[in-house]
Amino acid sequence: MKPFIYDYTLEELEAWALENGEPKFRAAQIYDWIYVKRVNDFAEMTNLSKALREKLDNQFQFVTLREITKFESKDGTVKFLFGLHDDHAIETVIMKHNYGNSVCVTTQVGCRVGCTFCASTLGGLKRNLTAGEIIAQVVRSQQILDERGERVSSIVIMGTGEPFENYDETMKFLRTMIHEKGLNIGQRHITVSTSGIVPNIYQFADEDTQINLAISIHAPNDKLRSKLMPVNRRFPFDDVMESLRYYQAKTGRRITFEYALIGGVNDQPEHAEELASVIKDMICHVNLIPVNHVPERKYVRTARKDIFQFQKILAEQGVNVTIRREQGHDIAAACGQLRAKHMEA
Repeated sequence: MKPFIYDYTLEELEAWALENGEPKFRAAQIYDWIYVKRVNDFAEMTNLSKALREKLDNQFQFVTLREITKFESKDGTVKFLFGLHDDHAIETVIMKHNYGNSVCVTTQVGCRVGCTFCASTLGGLKRNLTAGEIIAQVVRSQQILDERGERVSSIVIMGTGEPFENYDETMKFLRTMIHEKGLNIGQRHITVSTSGIVPNIYQFADEDTQINLAISIHAPNDKLRSKLMPVNRRFPFDDVMESLRYYQAKTGRRITFEYALIGGVNDQPEHAEELASVIKDMICHVNLIPVNHVPERKYVRTARKDIFQFQKILAEQGVNVTIRREQGHDIAAACGQLRAKHMEA
């Protein structure tokens, strides 16, 4: 199979151009056609010679994202299930906010982390996506928004998969997204979320970026977190917190704690008190997420009054906290739900 053109950085395209007897600046022209003009066919790159266009077509291919299903929510959220070249399927979501359009991308086909409340882990991990397959989700989203005269203003890496278990491809994706000659997304408008892959939290801290880090915490202690998130048995709660404190000391950046509230499991006042005691010395924000009902899982949503009580306790302890605005609730927009239905078909 020919390599994906999206898998190549500008520097790699420059090296390819020189190896193929072309001047180095041709790479920037190719990059412009890919990310600024956003063409899907090498034949459309009209300021390149016919011979070079044929050479590109012979050696590379564009990522094919075949639209299997598309759902549009009343709130403007659009969720896609895309088929890949090998018949696997991935989800991508465009979310409309009052500040612009956000795209939620997937980094793996399936997931092996095993969170007990999440649909993404149903069926386990099939394979990692290449950087180009992650990039293609954003480019496709931008092409759709081009039709409305709008643009992708932010990216969240919170779709199916654990990005820090596909670290190198995820970082390659990020470097392409922020490149001034690429889509040129501001670093502070990108958030990568991890379940707590400790070695790569340290590595990410040393990357010297302004990209935001979110951690799926979901419990205030080791015992409960291990029950909800099997990954905690590999990377215990205290080790995760130590790596996050290293990240904060190294970068000075705020951390977002994602906390899925599950009825009767992790949503009691004592859980809020314990969480506050663990994180109140950190520069952080807690995003409370009322858990989505997944038919294959036994958990239920926290009662509305208990959500607000949990928020109140954290706020009283000086913790910055909000309740996530629900988007796409009417179209199964939570990670993995659409793919799970497709797998059953």
